[in-house]
Amino acid sequence: QEQLVESGGRLVQAGGSLRLSCAASGRTVSDYTMAWFRQAPGKGREFVSAISRRGGSSFYSDSVKARFTMSRDNAKNTVDLQMDSLKPEDTAVYYCAADRRATASSVPYSVMDYWGKGTLVTVSS
Repeated sequence: QEQLVESGGRLVQAGGSLRLSCAASGRTVSDYTMAWFRQAPGKGREFVSAISRRGGSSFYSDSVKARFTMSRDNAKNTVDLQMDSLKPEDTAVYYCAADRRATASSVPYSVMDYWGKGTLVTVSS
């Protein structure tokens, strides 16, 4: 069974940068489209970004486009999310997810196979 463990979340000031990582174990991550979702306090979970199995294409929500960059290292079984120009509204628990069938662009409409437990990002104003 695939296990996903997120790390890197912390308190950061608005305008700052943060890099989240997701380490996968149990299966080879190259078999999966990988994604990041987030859930802000009192709100539902929302899609953030997704990347194809070999990293050739990525897809972002409008709210993070041009500020966040997702990458993957299949040799290390990891995916990262570089977050720049952070805003207070980016405050949320960020979750890593994996799906065997979805493409990067279909992730927002897919039911993901595996989820991590999340890492908290807090952006202060």
